[in-house]
Amino acid sequence: MRLLIVTLFGLLLIQNVKAQKVFAVDYANQADLKVFVVKYANQADLKVYKVRYENQAGENNGEWYFTKYANQAHKKIYFVDYENQADLKIYFVQYENQAGWNRASKKALLY
Repeated sequence: MRLLIVTLFGLLLIQNVKAQKVFAVDYANQADLKVFVVKYANQADLKVYKVRYENQAGENNGEWYFTKYANQAHKKIYFVDYENQADLKIYFVQYENQAGWNRASKKALLY
């Protein structure tokens, strides 16, 4: 019984790790990932939809929740000024069903 409880708790933790909770840091050296926001959806590696609540965050599908504190986030990101400085190019979409990857080769950056 104890092993079952520990196993279930472990599975819950693993699920939470996949959630796309991000925190925007002030300095590039604090970030796990440097991000550039492009003007058009077809230029992006990932189309991102900002969800309103933490429990709506997706599992590496472009649905991001921006946390209030860095220790709550799965990834810390820094928004760069130039495209060539970025690890990942994103485009913010208006609707949830528009979110997703344009270039699956970059998907590993958010695991």
